[in-house]
Amino acid sequence: MGSKGFAKDVGDLLRVGRNFHLGDVDPAATPGFSGDKAEGKVHLARRDIVLAEYQERLYAAGRDGDAPSVLLILQAMDTAGKGGIVSHVVGGVDVQGVHLKAFKAPTDEEKQHDFLWRVERELPGPGMLGVFDRSHYEDVLIHRVHGWADAATIHRRYREIRDFEQAVAARGTTIVKVMLHISKEEQKRRLLARLEDPVKRWKYNPGDVDERQHWDAYMDAYQKAIDMTSTPWAPWHVVPADRKWYARIAVLELLIDAFKSITPDWPEPSYSLERERARVLAS
Repeated sequence: MGSKGFAKDVGDLLRVGRNFHLGDVDPAATPGFSGDKAEGKVHLARRDIVLAEYQERLYAAGRDGDAPSVLLILQAMDTAGKGGIVSHVVGGVDVQGVHLKAFKAPTDEEKQHDFLWRVERELPGPGMLGVFDRSHYEDVLIHRVHGWADAATIHRRYREIRDFEQAVAARGTTIVKVMLHISKEEQKRRLLARLEDPVKRWKYNPGDVDERQHWDAYMDAYQKAIDMTSTPWAPWHVVPADRKWYARIAVLELLIDAFKSITPDWPEPSYSLERERARVLAS
């Protein structure tokens, strides 16, 4: 990857392969990164600049309406750090070229449609970076855990997700799917920290503790979703998330790789450069 601190390509390290087992991933690990937290912060600041340039070039190309796009899908248990990724990684690029959607419980209108209907409406346009904070995967995670859909429906949704993502990729969108993998012990620590810090209490949701009671069921649901929907056109990446600083630089590198593979050079102007220079000088 050519970035100091990483031993090898982060995508290769974190991409789900054959015989993947979520239980084998250490949530406190820092795969491929040889530095500590302080060095991680330096890496983030240095590489944020690289990501910002790639993203601006793609956004500029998209103004003509004919450019690829990138979609970052973030899935995780509560407190795993999705908000920090949005703030510290995505927050370092030009917000004009970002479309962020945080999916909540479906509205009455959305319930009248197929579960992918609301997702397709939020896909990034040409030159855009789309970010999904949760996504269509809720319909095979929480629905599976709580039995809100039967086994046949969940199985059908896996297929529909694969087909949907294949169509999205075929239209020119590079999909980066990330599961931020936090340990149950670290989640407890973060929940307690939110309760103890007045500045963080607004983030606390009593419902998070209710969902925590289903931890093992969620891990099984994630394993199944990953097994059924990690494809060549939209592979899953499982990012250890007990160390927030590592999760941020890992996702940063995954995004840089995605942009690097598709971003064109700066677009040529559609006007006469010499004529416009003369007009500016004369104005």
